[in-house]
Amino acid sequence: MSTKELIPNIYCVGSKDRHRPFFDNLMPLAEGTSYNAFLIKGSEKTALVDTVYPPCHSELIDKLKEMGVEKIDYVIINHGEQDHTGTLPELLSLFPEAKIVTNKKCQEITMGFLPLKEDQYHLVADGDEISLGDKTLQFMFAPWVHWPDTMFAFLKEDKILFSTDFFGAHVTNYDVFWDGTDTILPLIKAYYAEIQMPFAKVWAKYLDKIAALNPSIIAPSHGPAYKGDGVHYIMDLYRKWSMGPRANKVAIVGVSMYGSTTLMIDYLKKALEEKGIEVKHHDVMDLNNTELASDLIDCKGVIVASPTVLTGLHPMVVEPVFLLNAVKPNIQFLGLIGSYSWGTLIVNSLTGLLGNMKTVPFLDPVLAKGTPKEADYAALNKMADTIAQNY
Repeated sequence: MSTKELIPNIYCVGSKDRHRPFFDNLMPLAEGTSYNAFLIKGSEKTALVDTVYPPCHSELIDKLKEMGVEKIDYVIINHGEQDHTGTLPELLSLFPEAKIVTNKKCQEITMGFLPLKEDQYHLVADGDEISLGDKTLQFMFAPWVHWPDTMFAFLKEDKILFSTDFFGAHVTNYDVFWDGTDTILPLIKAYYAEIQMPFAKVWAKYLDKIAALNPSIIAPSHGPAYKGDGVHYIMDLYRKWSMGPRANKVAIVGVSMYGSTTLMIDYLKKALEEKGIEVKHHDVMDLNNTELASDLIDCKGVIVASPTVLTGLHPMVVEPVFLLNAVKPNIQFLGLIGSYSWGTLIVNSLTGLLGNMKTVPFLDPVLAKGTPKEADYAALNKMADTIAQNY
């Protein structure tokens, strides 16, 4: 089992879980994921940044044994989720002198999940430092960079930012560093969409703080590390995705029961494309939530398309609407098209699920009674005109 170096005296001791099909039983994983952990050997003390997901604990432990590690002074935990912390109990049984270095909120979270005691922790405040001798770790609190407990660790002498879930990717096909190509860009984008996009308005300020550190390496907890031009590559992606500009693209998400809503989807799609607007149609009967979330990063708007079922949204449309509300994309408008037979409360059904999107302008809905008629197609043309002219 070979152990890779990030740089001399800093070792990659984590695990690649190539066969995990879903993350959190929620996000499909195209090629599994990785749990990065880094062993830092200072002149006086040794620190481990992160542990691994419990099913992969043996790989971490075996690497430490193979390296002949006899003592770990600190285990740096930047975020309490169990893919980072789940191996703590076993690790501390092997290295009982080690202290868990984290913040108060992360201590509360990890003690809620794991059989840990308060005296096993060394709590830090924002800006605090610990010395390993010739190496110094400084901590930057970054709440809501995914969870409220999140912080970063910055190795000052080597200018390495251990960024936990920030800048990560669910990918296993890499060595240590990003390879300089766009090969894994779809996986970086999918990870961003599902994990970081919901909090983009909160964490955007940290990009400037990170830039001020001028890191030579960014080492996240999932996926490759970035150095040199790679640091600018990943930071530029996050800046563009969080702040815009939006692409000239609209997502239509929906389903049809007997064809009426399909006629409306096809008509609106053609009307928008004739105005030079790219349209991504996501049929919910063949929905990939990861692809949808990735598309939402740079769409300027979303149209929900649904027939009425018992006065409300079609049940299969509820899931992507829930996702839309959860990931909170930076879109400029929302719309609704669909059909009904004897009555509908579909507008209330939709808006009731979009509490996080209340500030997003809502276009006039287009709802056809039965098969769409001339007036319905005219309303779809008006919707296309409104999108083209105003957004």
